[in-house]
Amino acid sequence: MGRHSRACWAVAALGCVGLLCAVLGAVMIVAVPSIIKQQVYKNVRIDPSSLSFNMWKEIPVPFYLSVYFFDILNPSAILQGQKPQVRERGPYVYREYRHKTNITFNDNDTVSFLEFRNFKFQPDKSSGLESDYIIMPNILVLSAAMMLEYEPTSLKLLMTLAFSTLGQRAFMNRTVGEIMWGYDDPLLNLINKYLPNMLPVKGKFGLFAELNNSDSGLFTVFTGVKNFSRIHLVDKWNGLSKVNFWHSDQCNMINGTSGQMWAPFMTPESSLEFYSPEACRSLNLVYQEAGVFEGIPTYRFKAPDTLFANGSVYPPNEGFCPCLQSGIQNVSTCRFNAPLFLSHPHFYNADPVLADAVLGLHPNEREHSLFLDIHPVTGIPMNCSVKLQLSLYIKSIKGIGQTGKIAPVVLPLMWFEERGAMEGDTLQAFYTQLVLMPKVLHYAQYVLLALGGVLLLIPVIYQIRSQGPEDAKSQPGPAAPPDRLPSPYTPLLQDPLRGQPACPTA
Repeated sequence: MGRHSRACWAVAALGCVGLLCAVLGAVMIVAVPSIIKQQVYKNVRIDPSSLSFNMWKEIPVPFYLSVYFFDILNPSAILQGQKPQVRERGPYVYREYRHKTNITFNDNDTVSFLEFRNFKFQPDKSSGLESDYIIMPNILVLSAAMMLEYEPTSLKLLMTLAFSTLGQRAFMNRTVGEIMWGYDDPLLNLINKYLPNMLPVKGKFGLFAELNNSDSGLFTVFTGVKNFSRIHLVDKWNGLSKVNFWHSDQCNMINGTSGQMWAPFMTPESSLEFYSPEACRSLNLVYQEAGVFEGIPTYRFKAPDTLFANGSVYPPNEGFCPCLQSGIQNVSTCRFNAPLFLSHPHFYNADPVLADAVLGLHPNEREHSLFLDIHPVTGIPMNCSVKLQLSLYIKSIKGIGQTGKIAPVVLPLMWFEERGAMEGDTLQAFYTQLVLMPKVLHYAQYVLLALGGVLLLIPVIYQIRSQGPEDAKSQPGPAAPPDRLPSPYTPLLQDPLRGQPACPTA
């Protein structure tokens, strides 16, 4: 009886545990997604108490700037009207350091900040040194010539004399370091002396001189603390809600984020929009495919075919014109009216006429397309590679002797790649907290539900088995027929076990 009682208690205990597991599993199935969602909302907003705040403030991802120059092989032939021939040189790689300063939280659910950048050359990652010489167009001379195209001939002749006096030519031979970070130019000094407000460049002239040890403008973005629907979106840039570089309100709009984080819980229908001060416009990337980066699920976003399309191919881009061929964007209005154009490297995804006009270009998607891999649950970039090319439109200008017989051409100057990927302790912490733990919880809820179901079956099976024998005993069985009929000589009293008389006869 004691053993039977203990078995009943054990079975009852297993049933209670099973019921608890089943209930807990069911509750987790309903509640865990909501809990995870609330935790993501809490920790991706721009707030000192959120887990991502320090990541936003001091970006832990190492960024590298890789620069490729187009070394001109036939400058003299170009002056005679022949097709340019170039050779790609590089990469020249720089480690890019970023940090935010002047972080100010405003009353309207926004935060303002400046992000400073500086670059340090990495010889071990580069295919050359900053002392390497590159032959490229003299941007100042050829840009000034283009600006004077419709000016009086007398002014052009005067400028030709000034160029000759200062030793200025259509092409120059400069080191990588000079082209990147600046060089003293007598023409620039002369312009700044007599026309001090004509050019925004003071001192040395270099393609990246204004980016090193400087900020990219005052960004004001929404924190998402009070209104999560606008998290990370840019409210203003340098106090402006729209720029005035372009010729339509749509093109002048400042849309998207500052390019560092996006709203969480993305879908394949989501787009990736951000404002780029370097491009003087908002850029919009589209979903390409789902993937995995170091065990972390990602969505890859790429540039659409219409990103740099001209107005005739994609009417909404008409505001960025005047345009030339499709696939390049005229950025002269935000680059002191120099005839500069932005595109994908090697004129990838542009009108083939552009690449055919310059010998030595080989556009292809694998090497020259840009992409961003985003963790869709949090909106945080895992791996990115942004590639852009800067080109100069040049041609012969009548009255400017330095331009010779140059045939009209969009001549590539250089292209660069900004890339960064999460790694090390930051990647491990991200994987553990935002991938591994949710995955464990996801499987745990179904394991608990299944375990609870199994444990609940034990009392049922025990009850069925324990009732079976009792019922069998309680049912009357059929009477057993006698082995043989009693005879007159059979004793009336027999040994019940052996069939013998119970008492001996005399």
